[in-house]
Amino acid sequence: MHPRVLEVTERLIARSRATRESYLALIRGAASDGPVRGKLQCANFAHAVAGCGTADKQSLRMMNAANVAIVSSYNDMLSAHQPYEHYPDQIKQALREIGSVGQFAGGVPAMCDGVTQGEPGMELGLASREVIALSTAVALSHNMFDAALLLGICDKIVPGLLMGALRFGHLPTLFVPGGPMPSGISNKEKADVRQRYAEGKASREELLESEMKSYHSPGTCTFYGTANTNQLLMEVMGLHLPGASFVNPNTPLRDALTREAAQQVTRLTAQSGQFMPLGEIVDERSLVNSIVALHATGGSTNHTLHMPAIAQAAGIQLTWQDMADLSEVVPTLCHVYPNGKADINHFQAAGGMSFLIRELLEAGLLHENVNTVAGFGLSRYTHEPFLVDGELVWRDGPIESLDESILRPVARAFSPEGGLRVMEGNLGRGVMKVSAVAREHQIVEAPAMVFEDQQDLADAFKAGLLEKDFVAVMRFQGPRSNGMPELHKMTPFLGVLQDRGFKVALVTDGRMSGASGKIPAAIHVSPEAHVGGPLARVREGDLLRVDGVKGTLQMLGDAAEFAAREPAVGQLSNAVGCGRELFGFMRMALSSAEQGASAFTATLETLK
Repeated sequence: MHPRVLEVTERLIARSRATRESYLALIRGAASDGPVRGKLQCANFAHAVAGCGTADKQSLRMMNAANVAIVSSYNDMLSAHQPYEHYPDQIKQALREIGSVGQFAGGVPAMCDGVTQGEPGMELGLASREVIALSTAVALSHNMFDAALLLGICDKIVPGLLMGALRFGHLPTLFVPGGPMPSGISNKEKADVRQRYAEGKASREELLESEMKSYHSPGTCTFYGTANTNQLLMEVMGLHLPGASFVNPNTPLRDALTREAAQQVTRLTAQSGQFMPLGEIVDERSLVNSIVALHATGGSTNHTLHMPAIAQAAGIQLTWQDMADLSEVVPTLCHVYPNGKADINHFQAAGGMSFLIRELLEAGLLHENVNTVAGFGLSRYTHEPFLVDGELVWRDGPIESLDESILRPVARAFSPEGGLRVMEGNLGRGVMKVSAVAREHQIVEAPAMVFEDQQDLADAFKAGLLEKDFVAVMRFQGPRSNGMPELHKMTPFLGVLQDRGFKVALVTDGRMSGASGKIPAAIHVSPEAHVGGPLARVREGDLLRVDGVKGTLQMLGDAAEFAAREPAVGQLSNAVGCGRELFGFMRMALSSAEQGASAFTATLETLK
């Protein structure tokens, strides 16, 4: 093992010892009770099976049958979740064939950042992760289940499902992906049209035509944003079947993997004699593996929020510093849009997960000795699935990349590091994803231009007020201010200015997520402006330095004068409308970005 990987793992184990021991005691106590449905009062049990067919009712009365909870994010408006429409029937049939039962335990909401981007609904996005966790807990709270299948893909859905399920960590649990849509137009063509539209050189009709050719069918969006990063991390953590992440929807192989997931989760139950619950899979080693894979692939910066929150739900105290220290030694092996021109289908064709995991294992960057839903040892994930005469089999994955412009071996990495920086200075503490930022753009020293709304920046661009070097400070976008929406509305404008030769950067207490691109952006800055953080004291014209090489974030004026300034107060007019007023109580409970921007952090910390 690489010494840095061991060092981070060992200190994570030491730091988390008290909370992890309490968590394991909780789930082991729950597991020792056996199938809870056998202890239910007769009326309770009758309620739980009243909707079942006769055969399923009889099976559920027998304690040697497994009852599998199905928790789904299905809706037919969002392309990534539309394929889940028929999964419950497929799963139930696969379970009946082996004498077990599946019950649809509950649905969770699934909103799309792509639809709500730049709209009021985006301010509900991060809070929806907490709602999904709560909804998952409600679904599993009936104490009828021996295992769970989680159907979810996109941005907040997978983290929310996992956070909720981890509080029922005594249950064997397996994620069932839906897969990416087939490739549409190239990412370069899509980005070019967006930028030309921002400059007024393309019509709205041209833009719409381009977008609809890109997002064109059921399945996950094909760029490497948060949704596909979720899938990759769930596989590296051993929560998918090997090779299941990036098989397209509505294909025979996809259907076979769904059926196998249903049957495999029953093999992990106490009744099977190979008991392996979720809470024993998600541990310090599997979390370190997930961060290594995140860095090696240039994955979504949203996971600097999600992974600490997921870790907390399993009693583990993961920090940004842990993530940054790993980034220093993990090479970048992938160039997938927005870090390259290829999409996730091209990554899959070039070698995909099996090649990636083999390379990282052989370099000593991943822990092999971990539990997974496929059995002990991560090397199982160097295999990939095939259909042979209608039968699902796994074979060794490729030992060479088929396209090194997309996926490379460690020996010929794109970069010797993963590209995540912890940014720190008198402006606060945040993160920057530098893997997509050219080296010559990673340091910007320029006057501040202060904004509190994305539209204000767009209007300033259109008025010609941004034709200069500057650092855009977009503040009052943090968790407690307005729910921490993504801020991609600014990206095309800042990209145009950088292409025109201006030195521009972004500093914000908001999010940019998996589509963070070529602009140096210090994001998730904490403490946020809403609670009096340093960004609330920045004034127009302050000289700022954003250094993505050294990881510094500084106001270069008089430090004492800066510290003595009265903080600005953000506008609260955005707290009403589009349902935002319903989430006021939750915004007040959200922790800092480094703690995962979670409403549950304080509660879980009391469980030490």
